[in-house]
Amino acid sequence: MRLSPSDRRWLAGSACRAAREAGDFIRASRPAIVERKSGGQSEASQVVTEIDRRSQEIILEVLQESVTRCSLGVLSEELHDDGSRLERDFFWSIDPLDGTLPYVEARPGYAVSIALVSREGVPEIGVIVDPVHDTLHCAIRGGGMTLNGEPWSPPPPRANVGVSVFADRSLLNHPRYATVVAALDTGSVDSGSTGAGVLLGSGAVMNACRTLESPPACYFKFPKEEEGGGALWDFAASACLFTEAGAVATNIHGGPLDLNRTDGTWMNHEGVIFATSDALAARITEIYRDGSAARGTCRPGP
Repeated sequence: MRLSPSDRRWLAGSACRAAREAGDFIRASRPAIVERKSGGQSEASQVVTEIDRRSQEIILEVLQESVTRCSLGVLSEELHDDGSRLERDFFWSIDPLDGTLPYVEARPGYAVSIALVSREGVPEIGVIVDPVHDTLHCAIRGGGMTLNGEPWSPPPPRANVGVSVFADRSLLNHPRYATVVAALDTGSVDSGSTGAGVLLGSGAVMNACRTLESPPACYFKFPKEEEGGGALWDFAASACLFTEAGAVATNIHGGPLDLNRTDGTWMNHEGVIFATSDALAARITEIYRDGSAARGTCRPGP
C-alpha cells in the first residue's frame, strides 16, 4: 500500500483529532485508582490508571475508520500486541498517556502520542498533545511540522547557553550519571557556553518535545540488558517531529531507531538519542562508547 499526499493529510487529521479529544479528556480528569502493571524495571514504566485506558478507548474510537479504510495495524501501550504491526504496511503506534507518573503526581510532563509507522519502522506521521499547555504538534514525513495548526520550526540555538539535558529518573540513578554530565558539561564549555544543565521529571514524549523547543538540548537513554528503556510508542511520534525539524533522532550508535522490532516493544537493546544538532548527538555516542570501552565490553550496558 502506498500513501498519497491526500492520504497522509487525512490520516494526520484523524490522529490530530484523536489526540486532541484524548488530551481534553485527560485535562478534565484525575485518577481515582493508581495500579501497577508488569514490564520494565522503573516505577514510571509500571504505573497505570483508568485514565490511561479511557484515553486509549477515545483514540481507538476516532482512529477506527482509518484502521478499516486503510487496513492499518494497531500497537497501543495498554493493548496486547497482536502482531498486526508486522503484517500490515502501516500501523498506528499509540501512547494514550505518556508520563503517567507525573500525571498522578499532578505536575506537568505528560502527553498523548500517536504515530503512523511503516512496517519497516519509519515514522510517517507524528502527533503529540500536551494537555497541560493545550498544544498540538503534528509532523508528516516530507511535509513539515505544525504547532496548533500553524507552520512551526524550532528556535535557533541560544547563544552562550549550555546544553539542556532533559532526562528521566533513570539517568539520575545511572552509575555513570556524574561522569556523563561532566562530559557533556566539558563539551559545552569547550564550545564557549556556560555548561550543561539537567532537567528531570517529564515522560519520554515531553522530554523530546522540550528538547526540540530548547536548543542546544538533548534527551537520551543508554542501552541496558534488562527490559525497559522506553517502548516503541514512546519514541515514534517524537522521531517524526525531529526528522521534520532537521534534528537528530537515532539509536545510541547513530543509526535509525528500530521502531518496529520483531522480538518485542522495549528499546533497551539500542538506546535512544534525541538531540538538536549532529555534533551534540555525536558527543553522546562518544560518551557511551568511552564508557563501554572502560568496562571492556561492547554489549549494552546498564
